[in-house]
Amino acid sequence: MSIAEVQQRYARFATEEAPGRSTLYEAWAHTAATDNAVAAVIAQFAPQRRQPPLVFAVMRLAGAPQESGTPWRDWVVGHAAEILAAGEGRSVQTNEPLRCAALMPALAAIDGPIALVEVGASAGLCLYPDRYAYSYVAPTGEVAAWAPDDGSSVTLQSELRGAVVPPLRAPNIVWRAGVDINPLDARDDADRAWLRALVWPGETGREERIAAALDIAAAEPPLLVAGDGANVLAAVVAEAPAGARIVITTPGVLPHIPWAGRQRLIEVVQEVADDWITLDAPGLHSAWTTATDRVPDDGFALARNGVVLAAADPLGRWIDWLDDAES
Repeated sequence: MSIAEVQQRYARFATEEAPGRSTLYEAWAHTAATDNAVAAVIAQFAPQRRQPPLVFAVMRLAGAPQESGTPWRDWVVGHAAEILAAGEGRSVQTNEPLRCAALMPALAAIDGPIALVEVGASAGLCLYPDRYAYSYVAPTGEVAAWAPDDGSSVTLQSELRGAVVPPLRAPNIVWRAGVDINPLDARDDADRAWLRALVWPGETGREERIAAALDIAAAEPPLLVAGDGANVLAAVVAEAPAGARIVITTPGVLPHIPWAGRQRLIEVVQEVADDWITLDAPGLHSAWTTATDRVPDDGFALARNGVVLAAADPLGRWIDWLDDAES
């Protein structure tokens, strides 16, 4: 990718992706799109690691000033070596526990005991849906809520769209495991710092939510296995307790896998799981067994074994449970 191509990519990010979400990243992207020296630093990243959210997270991890304009520009140009070193081997590993606001109702309909396995688990924060509290707020102001009997340090708030309240009860999870190319350890300070750096500046409450969820995971770490899910899932599932129902989730991971590998992973999941729960854009695969036409452009389909149960925000910020969902 040439400097001109970097600048085109960052100009698109500045105008189409960052506005309304992070004013700081919007300003950084505008600078990268217009300053040849900054773009030249970014162009040194490996092609698969030049996306703005990843590069900006690496810069924050390396100590970038949380300001825009000349101070940030000069820091980037003067710290190119440190930035590139900090980005070595990095990938976007967004571990958003709020996704559980979508996953939890799907899990609530499954009789346990459940052995819960996530592909693309990062630090495993979506393996603890039974340890978080939930608040689903309808446009009328009415609230549907659920919390563990002993409470939780994490409350996940989601907008409830439509007229149907999804099923809310504690899934009986007795075992947790995650698969990731590069799993992160909730007990490790460096891994925790990387997950915090991946939060876009301006996303109110998100870093605090992730930090609290990391504490929950650190107190009772799941089994985390490094590898390609299609290659290691069978061995991971073999470790589950006898008699437990194998439930595999794939929220947010399939877009990062090329089509052929994605199809192979789905085939393996269907082979080894009793239940497969996924949250995906309808066009990502063809494994749906019911229609996805009620999923809006800004939503993903939440499904169990290919049966669409709801439309939901990709990060769990809203859910619209279908009135005829077959749970």
